[in-house]
Amino acid sequence: MKIILKRTIYISLFFIAVLFACQSRNQSAQANPNFDLAPIEMGAIKLSHSDTNSAEWKRIAFRLDSFYTVQARAGFNGSVLIGYKGKVLYEKYIGYANRSRAMALSPENAVQLASVSKTFTAAAVLYLYQNKYLDIDKPVSEYLKNFPYSDITVRMLLCHRSGLANYWAWLPKFYKSKEPIYNDQVIELMAQHKPAIEFKANSRFKYCNTNYLLLASIIEKVTEMSFSNFLSNYIFKPLGMNHSFVFDPAKGLPNKATISYSSGYSPHPNDYRDGVYGDKGIYSTVQDMYRWDQSFYHNTFLNNETIEMAYGPCSFERPGIKNYGLGWRMFCYPDGYKIIFHNGFWHGNNTCFYRFVKDNFTIIVLGNKASQAIYKQPQVLYSIVKNADSVSAFDDGME
Repeated sequence: MKIILKRTIYISLFFIAVLFACQSRNQSAQANPNFDLAPIEMGAIKLSHSDTNSAEWKRIAFRLDSFYTVQARAGFNGSVLIGYKGKVLYEKYIGYANRSRAMALSPENAVQLASVSKTFTAAAVLYLYQNKYLDIDKPVSEYLKNFPYSDITVRMLLCHRSGLANYWAWLPKFYKSKEPIYNDQVIELMAQHKPAIEFKANSRFKYCNTNYLLLASIIEKVTEMSFSNFLSNYIFKPLGMNHSFVFDPAKGLPNKATISYSSGYSPHPNDYRDGVYGDKGIYSTVQDMYRWDQSFYHNTFLNNETIEMAYGPCSFERPGIKNYGLGWRMFCYPDGYKIIFHNGFWHGNNTCFYRFVKDNFTIIVLGNKASQAIYKQPQVLYSIVKNADSVSAFDDGME
């Protein structure tokens, strides 16, 4: 079975399920003021490495190492993991977690995921929907009582079709402090000043961080616990993601978390937006992210119906393969093949999370030193690995 990344020539590989459109579901659900859903006893996902002793794999590993030798010389500072069918094919740590302390990057050093955090926020909302604690087709005002826009639903937040303006743009007009601002404060300012809507709700797609700030706050209202505690108790701890957490600038970073650097290794200072979470703010490692990736194959957090809904493209105003589901970017090819992914950027952190779900093949790159070149790495890594005649070259010892 060959892994396919870039479809410059569309050839028949697999026939997969028809793309799942974002359609309204008549599922009755209400926010439960007495949230009592127990965390799933799913067992930590244990990672193991594949048998990479074949001559073919050694040639591929040599090419990967050579690529990262060049990247390191060009200033790449980050961690990389390539996984296939639940086992690690390749893992690399280059540079510093904390340069001033000469702390080299290791599997224990969490990186700010930036917008890759949205995959957790969306999945948490869908988990509550799946368990009938909220209805994503209800208005946001059903859950956030002071939300001032009556025609925007939770689903529209998930797929970036709300029409809301990015809080980064309007917040400086109303918030003059340099102290971190948190979600509830942003929502209070939104209710008070009602920033102008950019377009009619659900009329088109536009990526907007405000949507995911609101989703994180909806999780808190429905569960009556903090966003951080919900993710810790319902995702991180059960999956064995022991180095993952939601950042709170009032508490600072744990000792082993990475420093965010500019391209010149200057530490990037926090600003007032660092108190906002849901759109960003989660720290994790490549190993923990691979556990997160594998949880979707085992239906340990979301069931298959919910996952398929999340992978369903929601915007068709523009032709092409690019689309957005519920918390995921995606490439949707004419033959039905999909690449499910998300990128992130914040304070010098550049992150990539690419999932070739038909093949159970994953590429994770987490950089904590500013470099736009990181976003090109998944394509290069895939092109190196796919030169193998078949992924069966990696199958020995993998099942």
